[in-house]
Amino acid sequence: MKFTASTSTILKQIQMLNGVIPNNPSMPILENFLFEIQGGLLKITASDMHTTIISEINVEADADANVAIPARMLTDTLKNLPEQPVTFSIDFDTYTIEIASDNGRYKLAGENAEDYPSNPDIAMSSSLAMSAITLQDAIGYTLFATSNDDMKPNMNGVFFNFTEDHSDFVATDSHRLVRYRRNDIEVSGMMEPIILGKKALTQLKNILPADETNVSLEFNDQYAVFTFGTMRLISRLIDERFPDYENVIPLNNNNLVTLDRQALLGCLKRIVIYANKTTNQVRFKIQDNELFVSAEDLDFSNEAKERLFCEHDGEDLEIGFNAKFLIEILNNISSDRVTLRLSEPGMAGLLVPQDQPDTEDVLMLVMPIMLHNFSY
Repeated sequence: MKFTASTSTILKQIQMLNGVIPNNPSMPILENFLFEIQGGLLKITASDMHTTIISEINVEADADANVAIPARMLTDTLKNLPEQPVTFSIDFDTYTIEIASDNGRYKLAGENAEDYPSNPDIAMSSSLAMSAITLQDAIGYTLFATSNDDMKPNMNGVFFNFTEDHSDFVATDSHRLVRYRRNDIEVSGMMEPIILGKKALTQLKNILPADETNVSLEFNDQYAVFTFGTMRLISRLIDERFPDYENVIPLNNNNLVTLDRQALLGCLKRIVIYANKTTNQVRFKIQDNELFVSAEDLDFSNEAKERLFCEHDGEDLEIGFNAKFLIEILNNISSDRVTLRLSEPGMAGLLVPQDQPDTEDVLMLVMPIMLHNFSY
């Protein structure tokens, strides 16, 4: 059996699927792409048993066939070939695949497609649609704040909570929390919230187009399916209870500090160099319309101080934060100016972009660190 397609066409598809291929798979066959050809349509599947991505392209084929092809060898081969048509010949007695190009011929050992795990046959209970750029933004704002702690599986992903009033995308690692809210996603009726894992969302973010392409999301209590263009991603959900994030967000943070995002980001990147490497603690001292940022490492007698001008509405305040968390938050905000909403030294601070579209509401929370006794 033979089929033909251009190197760039196949390479583009398998590169989008490559991130799913596990390094140490539970089943050796998962190191392969599953190729299924029917009626001139090639369906390529990659899976790690938790996340599956399927892509479809048209090829010239002389018959229908299924085979599993080693992912790394195929990717490396096509990456190093110039743009040209290539012909795949499959020997189903030995599952040998030969790739013929203008440059030469390459043989690699495939496997029986019947050994590849089949996709779950699942009935979906809920569905909605949103643009790819909306989903990109939702993932981009939240993914960095998910937890890496295996002992907190409910925080190892992003919480999707759809209501008729608004749609929330939330992530937390217990030290910080991000809530990205949209009011332009059409939701009809009650939908149960879901938690999508970090790896699945990372892969989804990598393959989503950065435009208004329509994305269909279907889900039940076990799986979520994203479909757009010729791509389909199936992810097993995290079956845990997400923290009650609304009760964590303080309502009385009326001490407001507004300043240039890049100025604060640059300041923190410099100051953290001199902070304790375990806590990364920086001190914010707010007086009138000035923000004094300082850090010290007593073990090495390192110390740094800077002053930033700001717009301040509230009482003078001193509060400590983990600079690394603030830097990550600021790196994931696009607004030129940001507002810190504070209350007391022991209470969580909120950081929000000053410029936001009417369709979205971004709120980022960071827990404070108890200050030492040194002063600016």
